[in-house]
Amino acid sequence: MKIYNCVLIGLSALALFSSNEISAQEIENKPYYPKGFRVGFGLTGGLPTDGDYEGALGADARLQYDLTRKTSLTATTGYTHFFQKGEDAGFVPAKLGFKAFWGTQFYAQGEVGAAFGVNGQLDNSLILAPSFGFANKFIDISIRYENYTEYKTDQIGIRLAYGFSLKK
Repeated sequence: MKIYNCVLIGLSALALFSSNEISAQEIENKPYYPKGFRVGFGLTGGLPTDGDYEGALGADARLQYDLTRKTSLTATTGYTHFFQKGEDAGFVPAKLGFKAFWGTQFYAQGEVGAAFGVNGQLDNSLILAPSFGFANKFIDISIRYENYTEYKTDQIGIRLAYGFSLKK
């Protein structure tokens, strides 16, 4: 039994040291990816999912912090305007999100936040917004579903944005 334990400890130590060596070699061969911020400015056209509104148009600014090459945290705000035959409605969204890339340019993102009504028709509301998109060095195109828990509508929107890095 003692020989079995010695062999097991020896193999465990060998695996531990060899895995650290492999990880160090992999890190040395890959280019360094600095953490840092990106800024993006976008326009969104949306179609409400019910009959209360005819369409939506919005503009936003997004701050993105790249944690790794494949993951980022986001903070987004702007203005969204819902159009209808009667009185139009507008709100200012404030959302925090997490973006995960697969491959080098396609991503999935989830955001949660609040919508603050800017006219008497809308109250404040919770926003839940999953999206899928494509981003390169400057352009970001995504499709998003936004659920407003307190409003009588949701929307499916397409966002086109221009972004740039603030990293050195």
